[in-house]
Amino acid sequence: MGFPAKTLVSMVGLLWFIAAVVACDQLEIEAGQGERQMPEKSIEEVLKENTDSLMSLPGVVGTAQGECSGQPCIRVFVVKKTPDLLKEIPSELEGYPVAVDETGEIQRWTQGSLRQERS
Repeated sequence: MGFPAKTLVSMVGLLWFIAAVVACDQLEIEAGQGERQMPEKSIEEVLKENTDSLMSLPGVVGTAQGECSGQPCIRVFVVKKTPDLLKEIPSELEGYPVAVDETGEIQRWTQGSLRQERS
C-alpha cells in the first residue's frame, strides 16, 4: 500500500520548499558574517571610555579620533611600535578599527620652549 500520487507530489513539493527556505537562510547568515555592524556608541564616547586604559600602556603617548580608509577610526600614538606593545593594543574597539602610529616622544610645547631650543 503506498501514498496516493497527489499526496506524494504535495509532500515532495513541501520538502523542496523547506529545503529552499533553509538554503536561503544559510546564505543570508554567511553573507552577513563579513559585514561590519554599525557601532552602538559614537566614536567620541568609545575614545573617552578607552583613552585611560590605552594611555596606561607603556609606550603609548596619545590617542585621537581619525580616519582609516575613509571610515572613522581610533588612532593610538606610540613612541615605538614593538611586537609586545602591538599585542596589547586591540585592533578594534566597540566596532571602530584601531590604527597604531609611531610618533616618537611627544613633548608639551610652551611659549618659551622654542626660544630655549634656539639658544
